[in-house]
Amino acid sequence: MSQTIKTRVVGVDIGVEFTTYAIVDIRGFIIAEDRIHTPDYPNVNDFVNMLSEKIIALIEDNGGYETVRSVGISAPSGNFLTGCIENAGNMPWKGIIPMAAMLRDRMGLAVALGNDAHVTAIGERVYGSAHGMKNFIVISLGHGGVGSCFYSHGNPHLGASGSAGEVGHICVKDGGRQCGCGRKGCLEEYASKRGIAQTAREVLAESSEPSLMRSLEDLTPEAIGLCCDQGDVLAKEVYRRTGGMLGLGLSIYASVINPEAVILTGELTKAWKWLEEPTQQSFDEHVFHNIRGKAPLMVSIINDSERDVVGASALAWEVEEYSLFK
Repeated sequence: MSQTIKTRVVGVDIGVEFTTYAIVDIRGFIIAEDRIHTPDYPNVNDFVNMLSEKIIALIEDNGGYETVRSVGISAPSGNFLTGCIENAGNMPWKGIIPMAAMLRDRMGLAVALGNDAHVTAIGERVYGSAHGMKNFIVISLGHGGVGSCFYSHGNPHLGASGSAGEVGHICVKDGGRQCGCGRKGCLEEYASKRGIAQTAREVLAESSEPSLMRSLEDLTPEAIGLCCDQGDVLAKEVYRRTGGMLGLGLSIYASVINPEAVILTGELTKAWKWLEEPTQQSFDEHVFHNIRGKAPLMVSIINDSERDVVGASALAWEVEEYSLFK
């Protein structure tokens, strides 16, 4: 009997608010997609049971189990080497969660798990801006913080224990803002949603100049960007300072890695038109001179709404095939 070639995988993005799962074909096309509300399942066993049921139903409604090869998962603090979510500070489940093994046991399919930055980098290499590159950095500028993964000679560098790439915890200001990691001055306290809001408060406190930001109930990156669009000088100053810190952090990273490119992803890239000039200026000022001009800062071409599940699907192809149904 000839073996059926499986041309589909399942990509899962476990997020703080929602967990999205999708059937994705070999070209990265999303065939079917759905999601569940993550906080509804404070017990991880309940979460895995529900997620398994939902994924199985989606598969059966779209071609059946015999078409699906494996499952890839993107998760905060996910460790590809262990398949575990490890001490995720922003998730409802604490400690070490063997998520890949739990889902494999319930679904009978091979499961690979990685952190969101690692998964994003795989998606960029296979389907996005890093296609054809072997040495590159992917930066995730999310509302919660700054993550990264870099590829060296075509392979992701995960570190000795799977925790490489924590660029959000590079110190960009000695004695600076308190970070949730326990240290001060970390990059993500300046280049994240909360960091931008804090910078806005500081800018407003330092000046009596009129600003549209003074009437905002919530100093979100989007709202501050709209103020910039209307020519607000203080709003532009917020992004000038943010870009300065981001460019400094990226220059340190690039000086060590010597990448072909630095690819920026995540929600905060929507403000790139205001961040680009100050970030590039700071990057050029601080990066090692032999790298200056040779490592462009690029914004991902993959759609934000699809990036995580598509990246997770690309990760699924990298795990050894396994099935209880062979």
